[in-house]
Amino acid sequence: MAAEQRAASARQETMPPTGYRLLLPSQWAQIPLRSGTEEAIERILQNAYARIPAEAPQDKIGPYKQELARRFRKAVAGAQERKGLDLYLPVRPVGDDGFNLGASILVTETVLPVRDFSAAQAPPSEIAVQLLTRDGAEEADLSSGEVDGALAVRREHVASATPDRGLEAASRRVEYIISVPGDSDRWFIAAFSTVGGGNPRDELSEALVEWFDAVMATFRWRHG
Repeated sequence: MAAEQRAASARQETMPPTGYRLLLPSQWAQIPLRSGTEEAIERILQNAYARIPAEAPQDKIGPYKQELARRFRKAVAGAQERKGLDLYLPVRPVGDDGFNLGASILVTETVLPVRDFSAAQAPPSEIAVQLLTRDGAEEADLSSGEVDGALAVRREHVASATPDRGLEAASRRVEYIISVPGDSDRWFIAAFSTVGGGNPRDELSEALVEWFDAVMATFRWRHG
């Protein structure tokens, strides 16, 4: 029986994964973007409303709730427009001073188009770099390695503010693009973004980038 279980486990590990797992602090919430989105939004908003101080002026509470819901739904809608799988946001204040982190993690998946002969011969690492550099980010820091046994390329750069796209401030971004085991055309992408304390290269940004790298060290594929 033990031998059969090991054989079944080995077969399962060679098949494409059915999901993934990340370990995040309780201050962060997951918003699925393909199903169950509205339920997650309502749950998060209701929890946020419950933290409004009882002594808050009643004439301020209604507008505050409306603005909070508007901004939150805008962030979710933007992630859905980018064909995201999941969006992670810090929904509770951090620390004794109640500091709110300006950060997010967007999980997406990309499938390579039908490849010509030359692309089919390209090593996976080269394809990953091409995927990460296709939007023309300048001065990006690229490195490669493995995440849970799969090829991964990490890109870090600063994205300029683009007010016309709703991005009012520059942000520090770190992306992991990971080859999906058992399916060479699929790539998993986890993209972290933060405005830090107002400067994408300040100490808070540096600390959050290190934190995200630690989060990605907890990444595991799910099978079955």
